[in-house]
Amino acid sequence: MTTPTRAVVLGGGWAGMLTAHVLARHLESVTVVERDILPDGPHHRKGQPQARHVHVLWSSGAGIVENLLPGTAERLLAAGARRIGFQSDLVTLTAWGWQYRFPATAYAMMCTRPLLDWVVRDAILAGGRIEVEHGTEAVELAGDRSRVTGVRVRDAGGGEPRLLEADLVVDATGRASRLGHWLAALGLPAVEQDVVDAGIGYATRMFKAPEGADGNFPAVQVAADPLTRQPGRFGVVYPQEGGRWLVTLTSTRGAPLPTDEDEFTGYAKVLRHSIVSELMSVAEPISPIFQSHSGANRRMYPERMPQWPEGLLILGDSLAAFNPVYGHGMSSAARAAEALDKELARDGFGEGGTRQVQRALSEVVDDPWIMAGLNDIQYVNCRNLSSDPRLTGPDVAERLKFSDFLSGKSIRSPKVCEVTTSVLSLNAPQKALGDSRFLSLLHTDTSHPKLVEPPFHPEELEMVGLKPSGIAAKGALS
Repeated sequence: MTTPTRAVVLGGGWAGMLTAHVLARHLESVTVVERDILPDGPHHRKGQPQARHVHVLWSSGAGIVENLLPGTAERLLAAGARRIGFQSDLVTLTAWGWQYRFPATAYAMMCTRPLLDWVVRDAILAGGRIEVEHGTEAVELAGDRSRVTGVRVRDAGGGEPRLLEADLVVDATGRASRLGHWLAALGLPAVEQDVVDAGIGYATRMFKAPEGADGNFPAVQVAADPLTRQPGRFGVVYPQEGGRWLVTLTSTRGAPLPTDEDEFTGYAKVLRHSIVSELMSVAEPISPIFQSHSGANRRMYPERMPQWPEGLLILGDSLAAFNPVYGHGMSSAARAAEALDKELARDGFGEGGTRQVQRALSEVVDDPWIMAGLNDIQYVNCRNLSSDPRLTGPDVAERLKFSDFLSGKSIRSPKVCEVTTSVLSLNAPQKALGDSRFLSLLHTDTSHPKLVEPPFHPEELEMVGLKPSGIAAKGALS
C-alpha cells in the first residue's frame, strides 16, 4: 500500500484528535467525524459520560503530547490544572499500607477531562489543516474485505448516508465502537478479543475545596485490598481547576455504588481509612452524583486476523480499554499517536501496509493491558474472559505473589519505588521489573518503617482544618 493522501478519523475525542493531528503532519487531507457537536470550551458533551469521573494524564502521555503540541503543559497549568508529582504530592493508602511520599520521579496532570480535551483540541484545530464534521455518525465502511475505501456517514439525527472517500479510515470511536458490525458487513470474521471484568463502577461528585487548599493540597487515594476476598472499595480526592476537588468512589462487582447523597457519604465512611470522608466533611458539594459502569478491561487483536483490510486502523479505546483506576487510557492513546507518527515518518505504509502499522499500534497497549488485567483478576467475582497466558496460565499465582512482594517493598523503599512508578506511569517498560539491576535493588534498597497513619505534612492538614497526626508528620519523606 502506498502512503495515503486522504484520511477519515472516526471519533473526535482524545485519541481521535491526537491521531488526526499526526495524520495531518503526513497527509494532504484529514477529516474527523464526530457524533457530538464539539464544545467551544472545557465543557461536557453527551457522548462522553465517563468524563464526569477522575482522569489523569501520566507524564509519559503528557511528554508525547508536549512533543506533538509544544506549549500544551503550560496552557493546562495556566487554566488551573495541577502537576502532581508521584509520590511527593500524593497521600496513598495501598493494599499493602501507606505509601511514603518519596521525591517525585514521574508526574500526572490532574484536571477535568473536558479541560484536557479542549486544550488539546483547540491547539490541534487552530492549525486549520483538519476538517471536523460535527453531529455526524459513521454508518458503515466502504470497500470490501481486502481494502477500505472510505466510510458512509449521516447526520446523527438521521437522514440518508453519504460517502466520504478516503485512503485511510481510523476507528477511534472508543468503547462503543461498532467495528465488529462494520467488518461483518465486509464479509470479515469478528476480531479476537480478551476481557477482564472486575465489575468496576464509579460514583463521582465535585466539591469546592476549602479556602486556601486549592493550590498545594495533595491528591489523596484510598485503595481496596483484593487479598481480603471481599468486593473492592476505592476512594480518591483529586484536585481540579477552579479550586475544586473531584471525589470518586469506586467498587468492584458485589459492592453496590452509592446513588444519593446519604449513600455517597456512608460509602466514604466504610473505606479502609476515614480520610476521604473527613475531607468531604470540610468541602462543599457543588454537583450531583454521577455514575458509570464502563470499567472492564477489553483488548482487541486485529493483528491476529487472517485477513485485515488495507486502509483501516483502530486505536484508543476501540483497540484496548482499561480499568480507569490505573489512568492508562489517555497515555496509551498518546503512545499510539506517537507510534503512528514514527511509522509514517519511517516509510509510510510500506511493504507491510496497514497490517504492519496496526501491529505497531497494538504493541503499545501491551504493558498497560497486562498491568490492569493482572491487578483486576485478584478481585473476587472478577470475570476473566482472556486467553492471554500471562493472565490464565499456570504461573499466574507466582506472578501475583511477586507483584504483591514488589508492591509491599515499593511503598517503603525509595529506589524500588522509583522503578515501579516509572513502569506504572508508562515511562519505562514492564520488563524493567525483571532485569538484574532491579532484582538486586529489591534486596539492597533502604526499607523504611511501616507507616501507620496517612503521611500528611502538618501544614497540609491545617489548610483544611484537620488535626495533624504526629506519626503522619514524622513519617512523610519529601
